[in-house]
Amino acid sequence: MILLTACEQKPVSNFEFEIPTGEAPAEIAFKNTSENADTYYWTFGDGYSSTDENPTHKYNFSGTYNVTLSSYKDGKEAISTKSFTLREAAKRIVEIETEFGIMKAELFNFTPLHRDNFIKLAEEGYYDGTLFHRVMQGFMIQGGDPDSKNATPDQQLSMGGPGYTIPAEIVQGAYHYKGALAAASNGNPEKASAGSQFYIVQGTPLQQQQLEQYERQKGIKYAPAQVEYYVNVGGTPILDMEYTVFGQIIDGLHLIDQIAAVPTNPQNNNRPLKDIKVTVRVVK
Repeated sequence: MILLTACEQKPVSNFEFEIPTGEAPAEIAFKNTSENADTYYWTFGDGYSSTDENPTHKYNFSGTYNVTLSSYKDGKEAISTKSFTLREAAKRIVEIETEFGIMKAELFNFTPLHRDNFIKLAEEGYYDGTLFHRVMQGFMIQGGDPDSKNATPDQQLSMGGPGYTIPAEIVQGAYHYKGALAAASNGNPEKASAGSQFYIVQGTPLQQQQLEQYERQKGIKYAPAQVEYYVNVGGTPILDMEYTVFGQIIDGLHLIDQIAAVPTNPQNNNRPLKDIKVTVRVVK
């Protein structure tokens, strides 16, 4: 009888995991149960990978994921793949009302600090009577400055807030599509967000070559569906991975175009010549 030595034995790849709630976002710990292996390579099914033996990975979006573990020893490889599905958790919904109509936005569960802060301020009436104080056609509309309430026509805005910032929650895949609801920032190195000021993306449709340029600049890879949205609907990918996107307009997208088209004063930070007052309500 010929016995295989340890170095001749082939590795066996296997792993286990549990999904706490079955809903996204979910942080999943993977337990490596491979045998006769000393190096590993994981692909998590969402564009991310790891060489940790027992990694933990956060899934921000609902969907079906195929997780693959490649286990290696002495040049030999074994592969195991397992699949799971995360359903979409209930989302909080807000309405942003102006004289142009009502925009309805969903808030993302994978940016809980921004979601909860926006809900808190809305329920307190913090935003009611504030203005869309900065409007740039083809780019975005910005609001949430408490100093804009009852501001004089020549008053410069964009500096007001509740006196705190919010740690960045920048998530790959939450991009600046048209209708994206994102937090303003003052350009600090940590990319922390302003406590109350937000903007809604208008943007423009892009060419695929432009997106490829942004991919190279930012070190990201847009999925086919993301490219399709940017090309057919539009957005401002130059802002991707720089500011926290914490929601998306799901109804009233055309109202962004109407607001963005109003006359503004370029010498006063593109403030609209006529005040556009805002009311924000939590509806779900």
